[in-house]
Amino acid sequence: MPRFPSLLATAAAFIAAPALAKERTAPVDVPAMQLDQAVRVLGSKTGTSIGFRDPALATLRSRAVRGRRTAAQALEAMLRGSGARFRQVAAGTFLVERAPARHPVPAPRVAHAPRPRPAPPPEMSGADIVVTGSKRDIPLNAYAGSVQIIEGGRLSTADGARGSGAIEARVASVASTHQGQGRNKLFIRGIADSSFVGPTQATVGQYWGNSRITYSAPDPSLRLYDIGSVEVLEGPQGTLYGAGSLGGVVRVVPRAPDLERVAGAAWVGGQVVAHGQPGLDGGAIVNLPLAEDKLAFRAVVFGTVEGGYIDDVGRKLKDVNDVRSAGGRASLRYSPTADWTFDASVVGQRIDGDDSQYAERGGNGLTRSSSVAQPYRNDFWLADIVARRRWGDLELTASVGYAHQYVFEQFDGVAFTPVGELIPLAAPITNRDDFVFTDAGKMVLSPTATAPTAGITQANRIDMLTAETRLSRRGPNGTGWIVGISLLHNEATVHRSLVGPVFGSSLTGVRNRVEEATFYGEGSIEPLPRLTLTAGARLTYSRLSGNVQDADQTLAFDVDPAARADRSETRLLPSVSLAYRTDNGPTLFARYQQGFRPGGIAVRRDFIQRFKGDRVATVEAGLRQGGRVFDLTASASWTRWTNIQADIIDGFGFPTTANVGDGRILSIGGSARWRPAKGLEFDAAFYVNRSKVTSRATILPVFPRAGGSFSSTSAEASPGASIASFDRLPNIADITGRTGFSHVAALSDSVTLETSGFARYVGKSTLGVGQVLGQLQGDYVDTSLDFRVRHGNRSISLTLSNLLDSRGNRFALGSPFLVRDRNAITPLQPRTIRIGFDLVF
Repeated sequence: MPRFPSLLATAAAFIAAPALAKERTAPVDVPAMQLDQAVRVLGSKTGTSIGFRDPALATLRSRAVRGRRTAAQALEAMLRGSGARFRQVAAGTFLVERAPARHPVPAPRVAHAPRPRPAPPPEMSGADIVVTGSKRDIPLNAYAGSVQIIEGGRLSTADGARGSGAIEARVASVASTHQGQGRNKLFIRGIADSSFVGPTQATVGQYWGNSRITYSAPDPSLRLYDIGSVEVLEGPQGTLYGAGSLGGVVRVVPRAPDLERVAGAAWVGGQVVAHGQPGLDGGAIVNLPLAEDKLAFRAVVFGTVEGGYIDDVGRKLKDVNDVRSAGGRASLRYSPTADWTFDASVVGQRIDGDDSQYAERGGNGLTRSSSVAQPYRNDFWLADIVARRRWGDLELTASVGYAHQYVFEQFDGVAFTPVGELIPLAAPITNRDDFVFTDAGKMVLSPTATAPTAGITQANRIDMLTAETRLSRRGPNGTGWIVGISLLHNEATVHRSLVGPVFGSSLTGVRNRVEEATFYGEGSIEPLPRLTLTAGARLTYSRLSGNVQDADQTLAFDVDPAARADRSETRLLPSVSLAYRTDNGPTLFARYQQGFRPGGIAVRRDFIQRFKGDRVATVEAGLRQGGRVFDLTASASWTRWTNIQADIIDGFGFPTTANVGDGRILSIGGSARWRPAKGLEFDAAFYVNRSKVTSRATILPVFPRAGGSFSSTSAEASPGASIASFDRLPNIADITGRTGFSHVAALSDSVTLETSGFARYVGKSTLGVGQVLGQLQGDYVDTSLDFRVRHGNRSISLTLSNLLDSRGNRFALGSPFLVRDRNAITPLQPRTIRIGFDLVF
């Protein structure tokens, strides 16, 4: 990226260092009670956020605390002798965790004076949780928007192995395609463009800590081991996150190295899959302080083998869809003073699927007939560096990240050749309807021909470099501001080829390059008591370029000469919101926000075309009520989507991209949590989506006419466009619902039983845009039940998945080249039993 250092320096040039703030005290009067209740009361009194990662700690008994104290002093007194301790993880944010076991030491150590802790923010009541995805730690009760937060302590090792599937199972507004881990697309709140991963940018921004991990790539489904939290910000997030956050943002926050103690964990599990092969998973975590209170190292390694359960009767093979994954991450934290923190990390993961995950309707729902294997692979790497500096309520954050992803896929398909080429046939022609003849008498195979079968491969390489510098101030009651600049360079190259028993050739691919420079800002004020007004904007300049790969560019650009030229776009994305905190009641909020994606170059057989950038504008309103016994959130939103980019299927079966028209989406959702007794919690959530395509675009056909000529036509008249007659957006269920529970019970002084489970209903949706892709999918129930017995630092768990052994249909696609001829389904993994062993030290 040109001028990265100079632009980062420019961002830091307008930063002024204010005076250091002092830690504030507050009157505290918290009686002895259950620890989860005590920290809620203390957080309310001191205006701080205090949370748990280990739900077993919630049932501990706290000491009474009275008098005028800081939050740190009160926590120290409250936790004395409880077996728990606390540490400060951000300004005004504390984490309660299990205290390490004490071991005798051969000689006394010299005591060091404790480092002064950063000052908490000004007092504010009702601040139990902060939304870190706001980039300035806004308290949840003052955040004007819909957000779902999953605590890392609630994710078991079985959940961690599911990656993004664990997020989808817990958040009703999140949906996904289901081609297989590492090749799926995530959607939030009904903003779904297509079933395929093509040149288009994703509609959901995915972040690992401070770094973006996807742009025009599939969801890498990074395993959720050793995670602090997952935040799902619903609705467009254009002001703070820029392009590609049309539906929202998923931000995974990994646990940072602990500067104070040696710690670690290890786990191993085995699973049995009904109608399939067994599986295995395992991993380890280690945390090592390298210099007391200054430098620490943390690492995670893992591996999984998921047994297959799909039989391929065409090739006479059983359980063909094994999936193996392995990876890990390593991070280093250096904190030379109480105000400076430097984090460097590397994340790597590889997913190998032996074959595709789909079956065909009929029979037991776990069989299909293929002519070739359809393996896939996803390699993902991320390296980033983040520096933070705090001055009281001010925080400066600068980061640089590099992400690389390689995705390989092979599909089953029939053989065909470019116009004017012949193919050696293994058998004489018996059906002339299977072939298309040109004026010159040459023949080509149609996509449904009875002819030699072939595999079609697609390899997608994506490299992304990002940098961001921002300065923020956190004030009372959610007030404050943030300003920042960001830079992005993303390059994606797609190569395709046709492979078969008697031939092989390269097919047309594409390379897209995007460079973005952005300035953004947002501020919140309190014009009236308990009312917070927020406004912001993002100005983005994008430079786009693309070119065809492995084809005759002269021929290709004859279709759309404008596709050859580089071009640029400038977008301004405004936002405004209101949040009103009623007296001892719910927080009411309203919000207007925009999002966009730049355009690009798409391949359609041997021809390339340009597609335009699209844009969404969303208005939403909702309420949020939090308490010790009951939590409730509800929201409704209306979205207008113009120039919708969608990856469709062309007349030959290849995924391609086009602007398919304009649309609107109405979404209504809600969730609730009820804690009727000590250690017992129930939750429920629902989401309803109604989408409508209000106008359809005009696109070029892909089938050649006699003599090979082309001309423009409407989507309604083009049989090759595969988007005729469509009314709704794809892959989003009309209704999604979830209910779950968790229970923690002390069986003795040292033994705890934890039980949790859920049932999730996914309603009906369509595969994609148009008649060919109009197959229904969804309408199934997924279930899970988990038991864990914890004894000291050891535990054993039993997890039951898909209790009803349902088949369902998560995704109605097998090979896109056979979508007209095969009625494909992607079933749920059959009933699975996993037994796991965990050790924490």
